[in-house]
Amino acid sequence: MAGVVRVLTEVAPLERAFDYLDGGLALAPGDRVRVALGPRSVRGWVIEENVETPERPPEALRALSASLGLGPPPAVVELARWAAWRFCAPWSHFLATGSPERIVRELPTAPAAAPAAVEARRAYAPGLYHLAPTSDPLDLVLSAYEASRAREGTLLVVVPHEGWAERLGARLERRGLAVARGDWARARAGWPVVVGTRAAAFAPAPRLAGAVVLDADDEALASSAAPTWDAPTVVAERCRRDGAPLWLGALWPAPALLGRGGYERDDDLVGGWPRVVVVDRRDRDPHEGALAPVVLEAARRALAGPEPVALAVVLQRLGTGRLLACGRCRALARCPRCGQAESEAEGGLVCPDGHTRARFCTACASTALRRVRSGVTTLARDVAAQLAVTVAEVTAAHPYDGGARVVVGTEALFSSVRRAGAVCFADADQYLLAPRAAARRQFIHALGRAGRLVGARREGRGALYVQTRRGDDPVLEAVVAARFDDLVDEELAEARVLGLSPFGGEARLSGEGAAELAAELAEEGVSVREGAGGYVARAPDVATLCDALARCASRRRCRVAVAGGDG
Repeated sequence: MAGVVRVLTEVAPLERAFDYLDGGLALAPGDRVRVALGPRSVRGWVIEENVETPERPPEALRALSASLGLGPPPAVVELARWAAWRFCAPWSHFLATGSPERIVRELPTAPAAAPAAVEARRAYAPGLYHLAPTSDPLDLVLSAYEASRAREGTLLVVVPHEGWAERLGARLERRGLAVARGDWARARAGWPVVVGTRAAAFAPAPRLAGAVVLDADDEALASSAAPTWDAPTVVAERCRRDGAPLWLGALWPAPALLGRGGYERDDDLVGGWPRVVVVDRRDRDPHEGALAPVVLEAARRALAGPEPVALAVVLQRLGTGRLLACGRCRALARCPRCGQAESEAEGGLVCPDGHTRARFCTACASTALRRVRSGVTTLARDVAAQLAVTVAEVTAAHPYDGGARVVVGTEALFSSVRRAGAVCFADADQYLLAPRAAARRQFIHALGRAGRLVGARREGRGALYVQTRRGDDPVLEAVVAARFDDLVDEELAEARVLGLSPFGGEARLSGEGAAELAAELAEEGVSVREGAGGYVARAPDVATLCDALARCASRRRCRVAVAGGDG
């Protein structure tokens, strides 16, 4: 006998579900179907079965057009519902993230979780670990596997990048573990280990026995496109629902991560960091070129060595502004009130907070300020001229394909270059003076990823060279000494004072309906202030803010982009 199922369609703006006759098909929550929606035929997900519709007789309902096979299990369906509330986004978006690209009607038989052929060298208790960039995370994953093997379910391992997931999955397989890498059907069948990137937070494993998130502070684990969401938050909620342990590894633990549980530093955090050399260019000859002499000397030594890439030069420009530097003393133009980088505006200088002043250098009073314009292409040309070698330009659109032993590019080169004799950050001030709360953390994380190319300082293989006009910056002092406790404590104290996660909830509102939504949130008791590019809403905790956004979202008439605050 035909029953009634409730279906949520993939039409994101239409967030309500509709009832359909199941046509006698054996359907469960999460299964994918095709239905008629007005004159259109659209795909959707069954979110409830055996629905009673007393206000509307079944014969008045339309029947499903077709079954499209399996979808995410019921636990992931409910997780997607929670994520829609938590990140103020369409429920269907997260259901699509946990669904297969093709129709899947049958699942393979999952193997039993067998012990690893090689045991971990130490046991890691669930919690947060501050790891050195060159520390091998395999021990952490193997320890988590052994600790969760006796539990029912899957060990989920989430890493920031696809190449890392492939390499880690292969290493686990060589140690006798059954690993699902990019195979939706295996994950849905409950494979013992699932390894993936950010989307793996919604992997269709019916139940988690445990979870590991490596480099949990990496921005690649957070979606920057709407809707914005981050994998560590989703995985933590998933572990809470399944009562599963969670292991987190980070290069610099953010306050939001510190609020999730215990915190332990790597036994050899100092030795595991690369050797960092700070090159202060404030007193240098302005005609010496894109790379300082000490960097050129290191590059020539590396060119005589065996590394396939002798020198990697990183230039990452953040934001839309251009830094100004003094033509006489080379100091950067910085706001004397807040310390942020300044840009030109109406014949004067202005910082991101709107503080204005006359156009002159605060260090030497010179008015000869010039823009720091160099981009990747220009920098590659200059480096090639200085070293008299062929230089490859590496970006996300043009990965490194071998050949040249000197590469210049954005952070995309970290994904295609495996080892280097030396790495130089051509302009670290683009990180340190970026107008965002997480700028320092992103810089340290970039240094950590670069450190994996040159090796740990205890190995003595290579070094990182950081060119800057801020030689007295506390962040630079911390990375040279590889001691981050003061910075971590400082950022945690700032989060507590400002009411940021985990001490409060913050969201940024932008778009044509931002002002309307901000007014409605203020009526709900949420603190709202106008900021650059929109509004910033703050509440005592994340749940209060999400509840207020959900109530206002049901009444909004214009499109609004909602993003979580930095950190």
